[in-house]
Amino acid sequence: MEIRNIGNSGLRVSLVGLGCNNFGVRLDRDGTRKVIHAALDAGITLFDTADIYGNRGGSETLMGEILGERRKDIVLASKFGMVMDEAGEKKGGSRRYIMEAVEASLRRLKTDWIDLYQMHRIDPLTPIEETLRALEDLIRQGKVRYVGCSNKPSWQVVDALWTSRANGLDVFISCQDEYSLLNRDIEAELIPAMEANGLGLLPFYPLASGMLTGKYRRGETPSGGRLAQASTVRDRHMNDRTFTIVEALEKFCADRGRTILELAFSWLACKPVIPSVIAGATKPEQIAQNIKAASWKLTAEEMTEVDTITAG
Repeated sequence: MEIRNIGNSGLRVSLVGLGCNNFGVRLDRDGTRKVIHAALDAGITLFDTADIYGNRGGSETLMGEILGERRKDIVLASKFGMVMDEAGEKKGGSRRYIMEAVEASLRRLKTDWIDLYQMHRIDPLTPIEETLRALEDLIRQGKVRYVGCSNKPSWQVVDALWTSRANGLDVFISCQDEYSLLNRDIEAELIPAMEANGLGLLPFYPLASGMLTGKYRRGETPSGGRLAQASTVRDRHMNDRTFTIVEALEKFCADRGRTILELAFSWLACKPVIPSVIAGATKPEQIAQNIKAASWKLTAEEMTEVDTITAG
């Protein structure tokens, strides 16, 4: 397993990471245990969860019960900021809430520290300096090692970096955002800003909600997975333009004896800004499949051809 640094930081993670959003929802305790053990055995070190995953706490709880002594062998990433109660009060990036949220995550995870603590979304009600100072205190207390953000536009990421540097605070080392062969919107502004400031990108939805697995065909109705469950996601991906791109990518792969799944992972892995490709799994065998998929070293010419295809 290749190991890379997240941005300019000293935090090193496996090239393929494990997304833990299935734990406590699509997977029960036994299913979660099998996937976690398969990931550990395969050399995956980055485990990415969030307090909201698993119906508010289920993912972290199962991970805390299952990891045990292996906790020290991994880079444990979690997130805060999403709504964690029915009243909609436990959320955001205020000092008051962050201090409460981190303690709850630590209890569920049965650990003394979180390696990468990420702000899950924008909080328009709290000044970013307040959020950053609270996170700085958690680092000084040893409860958090590094901090990152997710789902922020480029100007807010840069503003947070400037605020941290101007006040002598620890900076975000990573952004976690959607990025795939079928969604390249962040290339316009966010990725250049990250590259200029030494941040690492942790892309989620690398398979575009299943469209890059090769299991969906034009004119067919999806019977499983995220595309079958969410109409907004289905409408976004299952259209003529997307299928035209996917079919061209499948031909590109077939000509090289590869699969579109391999291309989806390996194309991301070839991006220097990306230290780890986060992918979920519901079965142990998917772990080995994901690792194998990231091993294709595309040439510069192949990357250019793929760029041409995905431009539509």
